[in-house]
Order: sequence, then C-alpha cells, then structure tokens
Amino acid sequence: MTRVLIVDDHRLFRSGVRAELGDSIEVVGEAEDVESAVRAIAEHQPDVVLLDVHMPGGGGQEVLRRVLGSGSQVRFLALSVSDAAEDVIGVIRGGARGYVTKNISGKELTDAIRRVAEGDAVFSPRLAGFVLDAFASSEAPSIDPELDSLTQREREVLRLIARGYAYKEIAKELFISVKTVETHVSSVLRKLQLSNRHELSRWATARRLV
Repeated sequence: MTRVLIVDDHRLFRSGVRAELGDSIEVVGEAEDVESAVRAIAEHQPDVVLLDVHMPGGGGQEVLRRVLGSGSQVRFLALSVSDAAEDVIGVIRGGARGYVTKNISGKELTDAIRRVAEGDAVFSPRLAGFVLDAFASSEAPSIDPELDSLTQREREVLRLIARGYAYKEIAKELFISVKTVETHVSSVLRKLQLSNRHELSRWATARRLV
C-alpha cells in the first residue's frame, strides 16, 4: 500500500483528506508547517508527500528545497487551492512530481497519489498548460509589483472574488472565517487602490489570475 504524509496548515482539511483516502492509501503522518513537515518526512519516509503550497515557515517550495536538497528520494504531489501559474511552476521547478487543486475528488486524488508513487507526473487538466509553457520558454515570468505586494492568502481570496464567490463561499473554501475574508479583501483593495469587488475582478482578469 502506498504510504502518504499530508502537509497542510489546516487541521480540518487534513482530516478531510484522510477521510477521502479511506483504506486505499496508508496515511503515515501529518504536518502543519515547514519545520514539522521536514521532521515528519525524515521520521516516516513516506512514498508520497501531499504538499500544500502556502503555509507558515516558507511554504511548499521551502519544504522541497530542504528535503530534496538533503538527497531524499521521496516524491511530492502539490495539493493546493491555488491554481495560479506562478505557484504551479514554482513547486514543479522545486522538484514536485505533480500539482492538483483541492476540488479534486477522493478517487482522483487516490489515483494521482499512486501515479506519483510510480514515477508519473500528474496535473489537474488546466494546469498542465502552465507547466508546458513555462518549460518551453527560456524567459522568466514578468514581475508585477502590484501582485507581489499581496500576500499568498490575499491572492487566494482575490482569485475567488474574481470568480464570483461570495464571502461565505470563500471562507468555506479556504477554511477561514467570513470576518477574515473581509479583512483580506479590505487589505487588497487598499494595496491596489481599488474601490470595490467589481474593480478587483477586472484587475484579476486583466492579469489572467482567474
């Protein structure tokens, strides 16, 4: 049976993944940030690490750098709410074998884990194009100072706002409170000097973040 370690900073989400995988995959451990992830991977030596992209301590890319930099042969499958090109490309360049989004079904996730354990590369359908484009081009992604001013969580909220999600839906998707969503939206509006969510949607669409 394939042995998996789940790395995500939301306990409820980790529990949900365990439930979805059921008895088909052996979950050998969990971690909630970079430091605990590095320790747990060294301790349990899983076949596959399910890796969140954004979390305390440096995020998924830092876990990849530290674990793979030590010579470990463990395989990583990124599992994130974000489907932004820069996130996908960043973790793939960091050494992950695949990237799937959190709306994946339990059956699809089980299949993706097994394929990664066997050495395949696995991506959610619309994300494969990002990877192909990135590695077909020798040019680095352009720098956007406004986008760079936002935190990773603010970017996640922004993308969901642009897709028409209500605050309650965003809160449920990201496992945060509605009040926290409102705080992030206010911060994004202030940083981008915009007035409302409609302007936010246009801004995100113009940058192909949706």
